[in-house]
Amino acid sequence: MISLTGSPIKLSLLGNTINRGRCLTLTLYIASRDATYGPPIHLRDDMSENPEPPKINKGSLQELIGGLSDGIILLEQGGRIAWANAAAFAMHRVSSIEELGGDAAGYRRTFTLRYRNNHLLEAGQYPIERLLAGETIDDVTVEISPAADLGLVWVHTVRTMFITDAGDKPDALALIIKDETSRFEAEERFERSFNANPAPGLICRLDDQRFIRVNEGFLEMTGFTKDDVIGRTVEAIGLFSNCETADDALSKLNDGRVIRHREALVPLPGGGDRLVIVAGEPISVVEEPCMLFTFADLDARRKAQNALRQSEERFSKSFRLSPAPAAISRLDDFVFTEANDAFLQISGYQLTEVVGRTAGELHLWEDIAARRALEQKLRDNIFVREEPMRLKQRDGDLADCLVSAERVEINDEQCVVWALQDVTERRRSEAQLVEAIESVMADTSWFSRSIVERLATLKQGSAAPTTELLELSERERQILGLICNGQSDAEMGETLHLSKNTIRNHVASLYAKIGVNRRAAAVIWARERGFTAPDRKYRTQPERKPRKK
Repeated sequence: MISLTGSPIKLSLLGNTINRGRCLTLTLYIASRDATYGPPIHLRDDMSENPEPPKINKGSLQELIGGLSDGIILLEQGGRIAWANAAAFAMHRVSSIEELGGDAAGYRRTFTLRYRNNHLLEAGQYPIERLLAGETIDDVTVEISPAADLGLVWVHTVRTMFITDAGDKPDALALIIKDETSRFEAEERFERSFNANPAPGLICRLDDQRFIRVNEGFLEMTGFTKDDVIGRTVEAIGLFSNCETADDALSKLNDGRVIRHREALVPLPGGGDRLVIVAGEPISVVEEPCMLFTFADLDARRKAQNALRQSEERFSKSFRLSPAPAAISRLDDFVFTEANDAFLQISGYQLTEVVGRTAGELHLWEDIAARRALEQKLRDNIFVREEPMRLKQRDGDLADCLVSAERVEINDEQCVVWALQDVTERRRSEAQLVEAIESVMADTSWFSRSIVERLATLKQGSAAPTTELLELSERERQILGLICNGQSDAEMGETLHLSKNTIRNHVASLYAKIGVNRRAAAVIWARERGFTAPDRKYRTQPERKPRKK
């Protein structure tokens, strides 16, 4: 009888008595923890009336276990290594018992063993020595290196077995070894990549849903510490507490199924929450079923969306409440989509009459060619600044406006914001001012510079030079300055040493460029744009004495 204790390898003797043939069929199975190795061996022998139990020697047993994938080392009671299979030699990178050390003491001298926490095993702690001491070992994992090359490391999982003979006496001691090097290397690679990955990640066991791994990405995203996370459950962290599909996610977690990405609000340790996209993938960590959670941080997007919404609200309020007429149209067809109260007031239209129609359909501008030119500028992404236009009101009246417009993106659509400045009253006042100035400038020879300047600034104060002024040539600015100083054509010719005809040509060119046709209008134009005439002395008409009666 052969008895095996210690579990993983089992020998089974199954007997069937066939009366007529008087024979015994014995089937011998040798099995490891996970599977049956090799075909069963049938031992057939004729039976007598008093059959004797069959005998199986060590040679047969060694032949049977020699082909196992697990490494087997058999020891004698004195500690000598009696036998080892090919797998055991391969796991130690040797080819003979002598290279294993020959006995337990030699094995300890030949190989250095460490636990996974890098703690060295001392004499008496080696599994082979604990086996000799009669201790049962069940799956202890160690790192093993040749004593001559500690840089070479393998990972073995070791257990022990005692084999007794028919008299229940110890017949052999077995050290059973499984090479776990590839698995642990793969897990170490996963650990390194998991920890180094900037994307936030968590791993929890499926059996109790407690977190066993957390990377720096998650800690930085949430402000948790490692101790705040490790050992706590998914429910305690509140991973799906603020998720619309929490029930579905937790059901899949309980079943160990894939959790498709979904938005969730992860509670933060200091209060508040963080918007994320979370997904779960079932994995195995050290042969334990687990769930890997990965996250995409959407909080920056949420803050940007909130800022955009607040900005749009401020724009909407300022747009509606602005005293300046304003409207919004689409860029592609210039159909109005919005208009404020000031725009409706100046145009005379209702909001329902404006929205959904174009300026052309409303006949909003008197000059159709100028309107089309403005629209083309905007298509070409050219800003429009204070373009003079005449707006046709609903009742038929006209309003002088300065039109500004610019392209903007609203709700992912290219639009145009129109802003109008009603200058009708100013234009009327300017016309009246020009008439007043002309009435007293009939003879400018006696009209002093100070009076001209005071008259010109009645309506507008001085302003910063505009691009229109800068576009004038040096000669044109000289002519404009002398006009503002009240000089006649003859005086300008004398000042500039030019003929009277040349002066008239320069004046005509200046008028055409600035859009006026009278001296008084030129003075107003210059003063509105902050033009300062050169400081010169002027000839004035002598003061007239009153006539004697």
